[in-house]
Amino acid sequence: MKIPDDPFVQELLPEFIDTWMDDLQNNMPKYLESKNSTELYRLAHTLKGSCLQFGLDEIAAKGIELMEYAKNEEWSKANEIANSLLGLFKNAKDFLIEKGLYEIE
Repeated sequence: MKIPDDPFVQELLPEFIDTWMDDLQNNMPKYLESKNSTELYRLAHTLKGSCLQFGLDEIAAKGIELMEYAKNEEWSKANEIANSLLGLFKNAKDFLIEKGLYEIE
């Protein structure tokens, strides 16, 4: 995994990851269960853009896929992406812990 060298970004990254993990756990299942393509698309679009700003390109790419699945209401594919997103954020968190950029409370 590659993260930006910018110390300001590195400082914000742990909170960014935790916030997205919470959002994905709390909101995405609701959107998938209710088949709310509008809200799922909005979440995926925001995910894509914000992850690109933080250099999390692999997660951003999944956001792009999720946008397409939401737009086309391909719910089984959207569910697959949803399941992989939390794992990707967990990997990013573990990477930051390993690099000493994430303080465990």
